[in-house]
Amino acid sequence: MTLPLSGRRAAVVTIDLHRGHLDPQVATMPLPADAAARVTKANAEFLREVRNQGVPVVHVVTSYRSAAEIASNPWWAAVADTGASRSNAMRHQLPGSPGLQLMPEVYEADYDLVVDSKKRYDCFVATDLDHVLRSRSLDTLLLTGVNTNSCVLATAVAANTRDYVPVVVEDCVDTMDRHLHDAALAVIRQAFGWVAPAQDVLEALGDSR
Repeated sequence: MTLPLSGRRAAVVTIDLHRGHLDPQVATMPLPADAAARVTKANAEFLREVRNQGVPVVHVVTSYRSAAEIASNPWWAAVADTGASRSNAMRHQLPGSPGLQLMPEVYEADYDLVVDSKKRYDCFVATDLDHVLRSRSLDTLLLTGVNTNSCVLATAVAANTRDYVPVVVEDCVDTMDRHLHDAALAVIRQAFGWVAPAQDVLEALGDSR
């Protein structure tokens, strides 16, 4: 399916490309080290190219004031300290944590915008992401980041319901739940948006200018 970028105003929206997922030394919910390195490198390369094309970059980062904000979600409270992949939920992205920092490879301070108030899987909930996008007349979201089957999926669905164009950059997303990565992309592709490799997205961006 052709990417619908012609006549659109696109921004890259990265999701949780922070040390809390991607730096094995400090991560509270780490991806496997090889996956973390791979997705960090892929994002760094993709973001460098889109900046060269003048595409805005918005990083959305999970951050909590306290564990109580996390525990107010019944699911996270239920799986905390169990065998679930999110069992460390109550210790994830708390004040003072080095996990709150974006991976340095993906962040360009003089160019990128940061929305650092994300509380839930959906990047629009309890953040000013919608305002950031609409105030700049941006209508297309090139989604990258972590985790494919939770935050990326939820944000693609939310973008669809708000009438944005969601495009998931498939080699720039990954998940702790690796067995669900492809299934999440299939769900998005079937009902909510587009899924394409970075090279195809870059070529479509070039053709749309």
